[in-house]
Amino acid sequence: MLITHDTRCALDTVVDLVNTAPEDDTAPDALSDVAGLENFVRSHKMSDVGVLSEFDLSAVRRIRGRFAAVFAAPDARAAATLINELVAAAGTTPRLTDHDGYDWHVHYFAPGASVADHLAADCGMALAFFVVAGEQERLRRCEAPDCRRAFVDLSRNRSRRYCDSRTCGNRLHVAAYRARRKEAAG
Repeated sequence: MLITHDTRCALDTVVDLVNTAPEDDTAPDALSDVAGLENFVRSHKMSDVGVLSEFDLSAVRRIRGRFAAVFAAPDARAAATLINELVAAAGTTPRLTDHDGYDWHVHYFAPGASVADHLAADCGMALAFFVVAGEQERLRRCEAPDCRRAFVDLSRNRSRRYCDSRTCGNRLHVAAYRARRKEAAG
C-alpha cells in the first residue's frame, strides 16, 4: 500500500491524538488544558491553526473519542460509518497546497477551519484510505495486557502486535522467557 507523506503525517497525528487519552482513571490526560492542545498542534506541525481556546480543546477531545472508536471498530463497515461521520461533520474541502517546503499535497480541511475540523478532515481521510484499500485491520490496539495504545500496523505481513516492540513487545518476551526458565528449573 502506497502511503504519501501527508497521509503518513495524518496517521501519526491520529495515533498520537488517540493515545493522548488516559488509559484508565489513574493516568493523566495529555490534553487536559489548552496548553496541552497547543503543544500537540506544535509537535505535529499542524498548519493553518489559529489561536486555540477551551472550545477547541473540548471539540478535539470529542473527536479523539470518535477516532478511538475507529480503532476499536469490529469491521470495515463500522469503521467506514464512523469515518464518514467525522469527515462530513468537518465540512471537508479538498485543496492542493505546497507549504513549508513540502511539495504538492492535499489538505482536506477548509481554510480557517477549527483545529477539530482540521483533524477530523485530514486524519479521517487518512483512515479512509486504509478502509478503501481493505486494510482496516491495520488500525490496531497494542496486545500487551497492560497497554491499549493505538497504532497503525505498517509491517509488510500485517504481523505487528505491540505499539512498540522495544517496550511492550520486549517486556512480554522477557517475561515469557523468565517463566519458561523458571518452569524448566522448577
